[in-house]
Amino acid sequence: MAMAAQLSALLRPMLARLGLPPASAVTRLTGGATMESWCISSGGADYVLRRAPSPAFMAGRPFGHAEEAAIIRAARAGGVCAPEIIGVLEDSDALGSGFLMRALPGTADPGSILGTADGPALLAECAGQLARIHALSPAALPEAVPTLDYRAGVAELVRQFEATGGDRPIIALGLRWLRDNCPPPAEPVLNHGDFRLGNLLVDDGRLTGVLDWELAHLGDWHEDLAFGCMAVWRFARYDRPALGLGALDDYFAAYDAAGGRTVDLGRFRFWSVYRTVWWALGCLRQAQVWRDGQDRMLERVVISRRTSENELDLLMLLDGELAPGIAPPPAKAAAAETGEASAAELAEAVGEWLASLKDKVSGHDRFQLAVARNALGMAAREHRIAPNVRDRALADALLAGRSDDAAGTAIAQLRRDALDKLAADVPKYPALAAARALWEGED
Repeated sequence: MAMAAQLSALLRPMLARLGLPPASAVTRLTGGATMESWCISSGGADYVLRRAPSPAFMAGRPFGHAEEAAIIRAARAGGVCAPEIIGVLEDSDALGSGFLMRALPGTADPGSILGTADGPALLAECAGQLARIHALSPAALPEAVPTLDYRAGVAELVRQFEATGGDRPIIALGLRWLRDNCPPPAEPVLNHGDFRLGNLLVDDGRLTGVLDWELAHLGDWHEDLAFGCMAVWRFARYDRPALGLGALDDYFAAYDAAGGRTVDLGRFRFWSVYRTVWWALGCLRQAQVWRDGQDRMLERVVISRRTSENELDLLMLLDGELAPGIAPPPAKAAAAETGEASAAELAEAVGEWLASLKDKVSGHDRFQLAVARNALGMAAREHRIAPNVRDRALADALLAGRSDDAAGTAIAQLRRDALDKLAADVPKYPALAAARALWEGED
C-alpha cells in the first residue's frame, strides 16, 4: 500500500505531461517475473504502467522501453491486437524506465482461460495473430531489434550454462543436441519472443491482447510457434500440445490459413529444445539475481526452482534418441520423524500459519503469500526427498559429446533424478505424471 501511495504521487507530473488527470487509483498487478506492472485509473479510464523495478533490469538488453513501445505500435498498426501506447517514461518523470498503455479488457490468467474458453476457436485466433506478427515488415521496426544467429544463440546458452555452474547434465545433454542439430538460417521474421498463455489477454473467450514484447527479435518463425507449445506453458492441459488449447496439426493449419508460412516439423523440434534449454537457464539465473541483490523479490528464488520442469521436459523431448531404462527409486526410510522438529516440519509449520493469513490480504500481497507458501513446500519436500541433479564431470562429458559403456546407466539415472527433483519442486506439474507413465509404466 505504501508503495502504491508513493507511486501515485510520482505519477502526477507524468500523467499531466500526457494530458491525463491525476490518478484516482493505483494497484500493483500480480505476476511479472522481470518487470513491474501497475493498473492506473485516471479520468474514468484504466491504464497500465509497465516499468523496470531498477536500472539493473535493463542492463544487457538489446533495446529499451522506448524501442519496445515502438515495436508494439508497429504491431498494432499491422493489425495485431497489441495495446495502445500512451507514452514512454522520460528521465524527468523520475519513475525509471517504462511506458504507459491503455488497459485492454480480459484476463491473462491461464487457469481462467483454459477453464472457460473454446480451445479450438481461441487457438485459431492465436494462430492468426502470430501470422500477422510474422508478416510485419522489418522496415517498420526500430533498428535496435536484433536478429538471432542460431549458432551464436546456442553458444550464448553454453556461456550462460557455464556461468550458472555448468553442473546440470540434463541441460548439457540438451546443449549438445542443439549443437549437433542446428538448422540452416531461414528468412528472418519478427518473433514476439514470448507468445504463450500468460501473455495473451482473453475476454469472453476471444483474444483481446498480445502483451510483453520485451523479447521481440528477428528470426525463424518456428521459434514463436514452438515456444508457446512447450509443456511448461500448457499449464493444466498437458494433453493439448498447442498452447494448451488444442492439437498441433490444427494450430499449424490455422497459422498457414491466416497467411503464415509452412511449418517444418524438424525446425519446430529444434526450437522446442532450444527454448526449453533457454528457459531452464533463465530460471537458474533468477536465483543469482536474488543473490546479487539486484532484486530481492520472493518470486526470484521460487522461479529458479522451475528449472526442474524444463529438465524433465528436455528428457521427454529427446527420449526417443536416448538409451532406454530408468534407475530404480532410492530406498525410503520407514522410521517416523522423532525428537526436535526437522527442517521439513519447520517449513510446514510456517506454511500452515501463512495459510491462516490468506483472507487478511489482497492484491499483490495475496499473490506473494501464495508464493511464500510454495517456497516453504519446496523446502519441506526437498528435505525429505533429497534429490540430486548436479554432476559437473558428467555434464562436461555430455556437452563434449563423449560417450562410453556407462552412457545408458547415466541416462537411466538422469531420468530418476529428474523425477525426484521435480517431485520436490513442483509435484503438481502435469508432465511429471506423463513421465512416470512413460518410464515407470504408471497410469
